Amino acid sequence: MPALIATDYTAEVTWLGVVTTMDREELLSEVRDALDLRFDGIAGSVHGGLTRASCSRVKTQYPKGTEIRNERQLSIVSEEELAVIAGTMGVDALDPARLGASMVIRGIRDFSHVPPSSRLQAPSGATVAIDMLNQPCQFPAKSLRHVLGDPAKGFKPAAEGHRGVTAWVAREGRVAVGDILTLHIPGQRHWQPHG
Repeated sequence: MPALIATDYTAEVTWLGVVTTMDREELLSEVRDALDLRFDGIAGSVHGGLTRASCSRVKTQYPKGTEIRNERQLSIVSEEELAVIAGTMGVDALDPARLGASMVIRGIRDFSHVPPSSRLQAPSGATVAIDMLNQPCQFPAKSLRHVLGDPAKGFKPAAEGHRGVTAWVAREGRVAVGDILTLHIPGQRHWQPHG
Protein backbone atom coordinates (compact mmCIF):
# COMPACT_ATOMS: atom_id res chain seq x y z
CA MET A 1 0.00 0.00 0.00
CA PRO A 2 1.40 3.44 -0.88
CA ALA A 3 2.53 5.62 2.03
CA LEU A 4 1.25 8.69 0.17
CA ILE A 5 -2.20 8.73 -1.39
CA ALA A 6 -3.01 10.81 -4.47
CA THR A 7 -6.14 12.85 -3.85
CA ASP A 8 -8.64 14.58 -6.14
CA TYR A 9 -7.52 17.91 -4.64
CA THR A 10 -5.60 20.14 -6.99
CA ALA A 11 -4.31 23.68 -6.91
CA GLU A 12 -3.31 26.10 -9.63
CA VAL A 13 0.01 27.91 -9.29
CA THR A 14 -0.90 31.62 -9.62
CA TRP A 15 2.36 33.30 -8.57
CA LEU A 16 6.02 32.36 -8.12
CA GLY A 17 8.94 34.21 -6.56
CA VAL A 18 12.38 33.84 -5.05
CA VAL A 19 14.07 35.78 -2.23
CA THR A 20 17.59 36.63 -3.40
CA THR A 21 18.72 39.02 -0.62
CA MET A 22 18.44 38.93 3.16
CA ASP A 23 17.26 42.50 3.79
CA ARG A 24 15.08 42.07 6.90
CA GLU A 25 13.55 45.56 6.51
CA GLU A 26 12.55 45.02 2.87
CA LEU A 27 11.80 41.28 2.64
CA LEU A 28 11.02 40.93 -1.04
CA SER A 29 10.68 38.04 -3.47
CA GLU A 30 11.58 38.54 -7.12
CA VAL A 31 8.60 37.55 -9.28
CA ARG A 32 9.21 34.64 -11.68
CA ASP A 33 7.19 32.85 -14.36
CA ALA A 34 8.77 29.51 -13.45
CA LEU A 35 11.08 28.01 -10.85
CA ASP A 36 13.64 25.26 -11.24
CA LEU A 37 13.39 23.22 -8.07
CA ARG A 38 16.52 21.35 -6.99
CA PHE A 39 17.23 19.16 -4.00
CA ASP A 40 18.92 22.16 -2.40
CA GLY A 41 15.88 24.37 -3.06
CA ILE A 42 15.24 27.12 -5.59
CA ALA A 43 18.19 28.23 -7.68
CA GLY A 44 19.41 31.61 -6.41
CA SER A 45 17.31 31.63 -3.23
CA VAL A 46 18.77 32.75 0.10
CA HIS A 47 16.54 30.08 1.66
CA GLY A 48 18.23 27.34 -0.37
CA GLY A 49 20.61 24.66 0.80
CA LEU A 50 20.34 21.08 1.96
CA THR A 51 21.01 22.30 5.50
CA ARG A 52 20.49 25.53 7.43
CA ALA A 53 21.40 27.04 10.77
CA SER A 54 18.71 26.39 13.36
CA CYS A 55 16.69 29.42 14.47
CA SER A 56 14.26 30.33 17.23
CA ARG A 57 11.54 28.17 15.64
CA VAL A 58 13.36 25.01 16.76
CA LYS A 59 15.06 26.28 19.91
CA THR A 60 13.50 23.56 22.05
CA GLN A 61 15.29 20.96 19.93
CA TYR A 62 18.68 22.57 19.13
CA PRO A 63 20.92 25.42 20.28
CA LYS A 64 20.54 28.39 17.89
CA GLY A 65 22.94 28.09 14.95
CA THR A 66 23.09 24.26 14.93
CA GLU A 67 23.31 22.83 11.41
CA ILE A 68 20.06 21.00 10.62
CA ARG A 69 18.17 19.72 7.56
CA ASN A 70 16.65 22.63 5.62
CA GLU A 71 12.92 21.94 5.69
CA ARG A 72 12.19 25.63 4.91
CA GLN A 73 13.36 25.83 1.29
CA LEU A 74 9.99 27.14 0.10
CA SER A 75 7.16 29.20 1.55
CA ILE A 76 3.81 28.34 -0.05
CA VAL A 77 0.64 30.37 0.55
CA SER A 78 -2.87 30.24 -0.86
CA GLU A 79 -4.79 33.05 -2.54
CA GLU A 80 -7.78 32.23 -0.39
CA GLU A 81 -5.86 32.64 2.88
CA LEU A 82 -4.08 35.78 1.67
CA ALA A 83 -7.55 37.27 1.13
CA VAL A 84 -8.54 36.32 4.70
CA ILE A 85 -5.40 37.95 6.11
CA ALA A 86 -5.92 41.11 4.02
CA GLY A 87 -9.57 41.32 5.11
CA THR A 88 -8.65 40.96 8.78
CA MET A 89 -6.05 43.71 8.36
CA GLY A 90 -8.58 45.95 6.59
CA VAL A 91 -6.63 46.21 3.33
CA ASP A 92 -7.62 45.28 -0.23
CA ALA A 93 -4.83 42.81 -0.93
CA LEU A 94 -1.37 41.61 0.09
CA ASP A 95 1.59 41.38 -2.26
CA PRO A 96 3.06 37.87 -1.80
CA ALA A 97 6.47 39.27 -2.76
CA ARG A 98 6.45 41.23 0.52
CA LEU A 99 5.82 38.01 2.46
CA GLY A 100 8.93 36.33 1.10
CA ALA A 101 6.70 33.75 -0.59
CA SER A 102 7.99 31.21 -3.11
CA MET A 103 4.61 30.09 -4.44
CA VAL A 104 0.96 31.12 -4.34
CA ILE A 105 -1.67 28.52 -5.14
CA ARG A 106 -5.44 28.59 -5.55
CA GLY A 107 -7.93 25.80 -4.96
CA ILE A 108 -7.14 23.88 -1.76
CA ARG A 109 -9.41 24.89 1.11
CA ASP A 110 -7.75 25.53 4.50
CA PHE A 111 -4.37 25.02 2.82
CA SER A 112 -2.25 26.00 5.84
CA HIS A 113 -3.57 22.93 7.65
CA VAL A 114 -2.98 20.17 5.10
CA PRO A 115 -1.25 17.27 6.86
CA PRO A 116 2.50 17.58 7.35
CA SER A 117 4.42 15.30 4.95
CA SER A 118 1.83 15.88 2.21
CA ARG A 119 3.22 16.39 -1.28
CA LEU A 120 2.32 18.81 -4.06
CA GLN A 121 3.29 17.39 -7.45
CA ALA A 122 3.58 19.37 -10.68
CA PRO A 123 3.01 18.00 -14.22
CA SER A 124 6.81 17.94 -14.69
CA GLY A 125 7.10 15.52 -11.77
CA ALA A 126 8.62 18.23 -9.56
CA THR A 127 7.41 17.55 -6.03
CA VAL A 128 7.57 19.51 -2.81
CA ALA A 129 7.12 17.94 0.62
CA ILE A 130 5.15 20.03 3.09
CA ASP A 131 6.93 20.31 6.42
CA MET A 132 4.48 22.27 8.55
CA LEU A 133 2.39 25.37 9.10
CA ASN A 134 4.47 28.52 8.58
CA GLN A 135 4.27 30.61 11.73
CA PRO A 136 3.71 34.38 11.28
CA CYS A 137 6.74 36.57 11.97
CA GLN A 138 7.57 40.28 12.01
CA PHE A 139 9.68 40.41 8.81
CA PRO A 140 6.71 40.46 6.40
CA ALA A 141 5.09 43.16 8.55
CA LYS A 142 8.21 45.31 8.25
CA SER A 143 8.21 44.89 4.47
CA LEU A 144 4.46 45.50 4.17
CA ARG A 145 4.84 48.73 6.16
CA HIS A 146 6.64 50.25 3.13
CA VAL A 147 3.45 49.98 1.06
CA LEU A 148 0.61 49.74 3.60
CA GLY A 149 1.74 51.98 6.44
CA ASP A 150 0.16 51.39 9.87
CA PRO A 151 -2.18 48.52 8.84
CA ALA A 152 0.95 46.38 8.33
CA LYS A 153 1.29 46.19 12.12
CA GLY A 154 -1.72 43.87 12.08
CA PHE A 155 -0.09 41.28 9.82
CA LYS A 156 1.23 38.90 12.46
CA PRO A 157 -2.05 38.40 14.38
CA ALA A 158 -4.10 38.38 11.15
CA ALA A 159 -1.85 35.71 9.62
CA GLU A 160 -2.11 33.33 12.57
CA GLY A 161 -3.26 29.97 11.14
CA HIS A 162 -3.36 31.33 7.56
CA ARG A 163 0.36 31.88 6.76
CA GLY A 164 0.70 28.84 4.50
CA VAL A 165 3.33 26.14 4.84
CA THR A 166 7.04 25.60 4.58
CA ALA A 167 8.27 22.90 2.23
CA TRP A 168 11.35 21.23 0.79
CA VAL A 169 12.08 19.72 -2.61
CA ALA A 170 11.37 15.98 -2.73
CA ARG A 171 11.87 15.63 -6.51
CA GLU A 172 13.62 18.06 -8.80
CA GLY A 173 11.88 19.69 -11.75
CA ARG A 174 10.27 22.83 -13.08
CA VAL A 175 7.13 24.52 -11.75
CA ALA A 176 5.47 27.31 -13.74
CA VAL A 177 2.62 29.75 -13.23
CA GLY A 178 -0.53 28.02 -14.46
CA ASP A 179 0.64 24.52 -13.49
CA ILE A 180 -1.92 22.34 -11.75
CA LEU A 181 -0.48 20.66 -8.66
CA THR A 182 -1.92 17.44 -7.23
CA LEU A 183 -2.09 16.96 -3.47
CA HIS A 184 -0.85 13.63 -2.07
CA ILE A 185 -1.47 12.99 1.64
CA PRO A 186 -0.01 10.50 4.14
CA GLY A 187 -2.08 7.36 4.57
CA GLN A 188 -2.62 7.55 8.31
CA ARG A 189 -5.39 8.28 10.77
CA HIS A 190 -5.51 11.52 12.77
CA TRP A 191 -3.15 11.47 15.75
CA GLN A 192 -4.88 11.06 19.10
CA PRO A 193 -2.44 11.76 21.95
CA HIS A 194 -4.86 10.59 24.65
CA GLY A 195 -6.93 7.44 24.60
